[in-house]
Amino acid sequence: MATRLFDAPRQLVSDRYEVLRLGGGGLASTVVCGVVRFDHPTAHQLTQLLPRLVTVEAWSAPELEWIQSTLRYMAVEAREPRPGGETVITRLADILVIQVIRAWIARDPSAQRGWLGALRDPKIGRAMALVHRDPGGDWTLASLAASVGMSRSAFAARFTHVVGEPAMRYVARWRMQAARMWLQEDDASLSELAGRLGYESDAAFSRAFKRFVGVSPGAIKRRAAAATWATEGGPV
Repeated sequence: MATRLFDAPRQLVSDRYEVLRLGGGGLASTVVCGVVRFDHPTAHQLTQLLPRLVTVEAWSAPELEWIQSTLRYMAVEAREPRPGGETVITRLADILVIQVIRAWIARDPSAQRGWLGALRDPKIGRAMALVHRDPGGDWTLASLAASVGMSRSAFAARFTHVVGEPAMRYVARWRMQAARMWLQEDDASLSELAGRLGYESDAAFSRAFKRFVGVSPGAIKRRAAAATWATEGGPV
């Protein structure tokens, strides 16, 4: 009879890590499970493109070495808790997830097109990365084109062709994705967010946000507060 995962006996290693032991006879097998949270807007965009299941052939080079060595090191840190062990395991888990996603991008044809394909473009990908790093920057079509050594007209045409939308619309949409994340997870006021994203007034920011997201910034903050209240069982 199968045992429900959360009904299994467990050893609490720390507030964030625990060891579950199931079964009795037979050879032992070890399964490493974890939960990864993506906070950055770029990561949110990526997770929407990922398939439900990503597999890596761990017994074929070059994946064999890094998967085995990373998992082995994580297991050692989990078995023998030492100062800083949680940080080590967390960083190794981050590396493991990044490497798995890289392997998928390199091998899956669907990852070579659309937004991910655009990021791999030497010119357009560099311009997109600049916007991702600084969504509130004073970006214009001319400044983005100059940053990658292209003329304004050539950059505009190439960006639209590769990404599927004009550059400045992409900048505006990316700002709203960042704003949505900050509204859900930050205590910043609307005025602070408007200034952080380069808007001259709360009203201008609110209009742009509603145009792209479909609801007002205040509605997003209220939903986030209600979700926190429901999770923690009290007012926020």
